[in-house]
Amino acid sequence: MTQAEPEAGPREAWRAGRLALGTASALGLARFAYGLLLPAMREDLRWTLAEAGAMSAANGLGYLLGALMTSAAVRRRGAAAAFRAGMVLTAVSLAATAVSDGYPALLAARAAAGASGAVVFIAGGVIASRVAARTASSVPITVYFAGTGLGIVVSGVTIPAMGVHWRLAWVVLAVAAALATVASWTAAGTEEDSQPAAAGRARMRSLWGPALAYLMFAAGYITYITFLSAYLADRHAPPAQVVLTWTALGAAVVAAPALWSRPTAEWPGTRALATLLAVLGGGAALALAAPTPLVILASALVYGATFMGVPAAVTALIKSNVPPVDWTATLAAFTTVFAAGQTAGPWIAGVVADHTSTEATLAWTAILCAMAAAIAAVGGRVPRAAK
Repeated sequence: MTQAEPEAGPREAWRAGRLALGTASALGLARFAYGLLLPAMREDLRWTLAEAGAMSAANGLGYLLGALMTSAAVRRRGAAAAFRAGMVLTAVSLAATAVSDGYPALLAARAAAGASGAVVFIAGGVIASRVAARTASSVPITVYFAGTGLGIVVSGVTIPAMGVHWRLAWVVLAVAAALATVASWTAAGTEEDSQPAAAGRARMRSLWGPALAYLMFAAGYITYITFLSAYLADRHAPPAQVVLTWTALGAAVVAAPALWSRPTAEWPGTRALATLLAVLGGGAALALAAPTPLVILASALVYGATFMGVPAAVTALIKSNVPPVDWTATLAAFTTVFAAGQTAGPWIAGVVADHTSTEATLAWTAILCAMAAAIAAVGGRVPRAAK
C-alpha cells in the first residue's frame, strides 16, 4: 500500500496559488486566449488557417528563444527576478498586440509574448519545485500549472462578449496580466529564489523517453486549443456555447490537481505521463466522434483536465530524478524541446486544415498525443540520479 503524500501547509499552498498566476498570465492569457480571438481576427484581417496557425507558431518560436535564455537569466539574477521580469514583459506584449493590425507587427508581438511566457514558465516551475521539495509534496507543482485554467476561464468569460472587437480584447487581457503581475510579485521571492543560481547542466540522456514524448505532445496539444473556436465557428456555434466550452475547459484545468497530484507523485517511472497523454488524445478524438454541443463540451472537459498535467508530470520527473542544482538547466532543456514542437505544430496543422477542414486540427492533436503516450510508455524506466 502506498503511503499518502504529505500535504503542503496553508502558507505553502497560498504561495503556490499566487505563483500560479504566472501560468495564468503566461499561458492562459498570453497563449491560449488567442484561440478565442482567432475567428474575429481571421475574419477582419482575412487570414487563411495557415496564416492563423503561423501566428501561433510565432508565439512558439518566441517561447523557444525564451527557453534558451532563461537558464542564463536565472543563473545571473535568480529565479524570482526572472519570474517577475517575465510577468511584466508578458503584460506589455499583450498590450502591444492591440496596437497594430499589420501581420509582421502581430507576429512580433506574439513572439514577444512567447519569449516572456517561457521565462515565467521555467522560473516559476523552478520556484514551485523548491517549494515542493521543502514540503515533501507535489501539490505546489500541480497547483502552479493549474493556474493556467484561471487564465482560460477569464478569457472564456470576457472575450466572446466583445464580438469582433479583438483589439479591445487584447487590452483587457493586458490589464488582467498586469493585475496578475502585482498579485504574484511577493510569491516569487524567498532568499533562496532571489539569489543567483549555480549553472548546473541539463540531464537529458536518462530522460530521453519523456523528452521525445514531450516533443510530440507539444506539436499536438497546441492545435486543439488554437483552433477550437474556429472549429466551433465553422459549425455556427452560438456565443453561449463558446463561453460554456471555454470556461468548462478552464475550470477543468483548475480542478486537475485533485485528479493528478497523487498519481504524479506516486506512480512509478512515466506511468502518470503516459496515462495523461493517452487520455488527452482520447479527449481530442471525442469531439470528432459526434460533433454535438454536449460531446464537444465533454471533449473540452477531458482536454482541460489533462493537458496541463503533462508539464506538471514532466516537472515532477525532473525533480525526482535530477539533482537540485541541475533543475533549472534540465527544465529549460525540456522547455526548449517543448517549444520546438509547439512552433511547428499549429502551422503544419493549419496548412493541412486549409486543404481539408478544421476537423483536421483536432485529429492532429489526437494522433500526436496517442503517439506521445506510446513513446512515454516504452521509455518509462527512468533511473534516478544521485542527489
